[in-house]
Amino acid sequence: MGCMLCVETSRGERALAQLESASISASVLEDVQDPWLQEHGIHLRMLRLDRIHPQISGNKWFKLKYNLRAAQAAGEDTLLSFGGAWSNHLLALAEAGRLGDLRTIGVVRGEESQAPSPVLQRCADAGMVLHHVPRGDYRRKHEAAFISQLRDRFGHFYLIPEGGSNLDGVRGCADIVPLLGLDDRPVTVALACGTAATLAGMLLALPESATALGISVLRGEDTLSPQVAQCLQALGQTKPCPWQIETRFHCGGYARRTAQLLDFIEGFELRTGIPLEPVYTGKLMLALYRLIEEGRWPPGSELIAIHTGGLFPRECQKLA
Repeated sequence: MGCMLCVETSRGERALAQLESASISASVLEDVQDPWLQEHGIHLRMLRLDRIHPQISGNKWFKLKYNLRAAQAAGEDTLLSFGGAWSNHLLALAEAGRLGDLRTIGVVRGEESQAPSPVLQRCADAGMVLHHVPRGDYRRKHEAAFISQLRDRFGHFYLIPEGGSNLDGVRGCADIVPLLGLDDRPVTVALACGTAATLAGMLLALPESATALGISVLRGEDTLSPQVAQCLQALGQTKPCPWQIETRFHCGGYARRTAQLLDFIEGFELRTGIPLEPVYTGKLMLALYRLIEEGRWPPGSELIAIHTGGLFPRECQKLA
């Protein structure tokens, strides 16, 4: 892929290389124009990764890019991964497979519905084979015996974990950092965390002058920080910039929402023109505003929020 491609590349490899190039040019770092921020003396910018591609948007492309390279280097033409009925990861994988002439299989959590979600319908339209499994079986997705059953059913495939959150996915997220145009000035870089693979990847490349802040979208105690530490150790990052994961702003847990969250998202878009969704970026921005109210950063501070894409707004309204 990219500049490493030889001359005799396939149409699929060229398509993915073009997508990689487009992901750089389409990622816009823009000022968040909100009078509320001006009143508090905070300079907030947002990296709009949601603009990369209609389906392969946000951090999903960065998590997939090195996984796709690894599959191509191994001569694999079939990719299998996991996700729920509203999985942006499966949608991104399906579309990447379509562009790259790769067969894709999505193992979907839960029994098949007579009316599939719009996300799963888009996956199917892109050529992904959807295989629904009961939730109890889905929890076995890390077990060798379960993977063996999938190979018996579908034949040989290249396995990408749920969310693309393996070490190749982490490495890909390090490529987000150059898009920020950072220098040696102090800056807080904030992003929402589901698996924290994106945060771990960015910590591979963020300068020492930066501080990274993850906003967990999961309810309960912090299970993400140890995972980040393990990824950094595995990839040889012994001196990351200062970082922390906040756990107070999950709004009830993954894919859950509150009236306060939805009201904030609506008001934020009206004031700034920037669309959010309630699973990731809505909680991220709500958290930043609440932390600003608490005095977390003094006037004059610079923040950068990572817009990691997410579910389509109308479809989000259907989430329980």
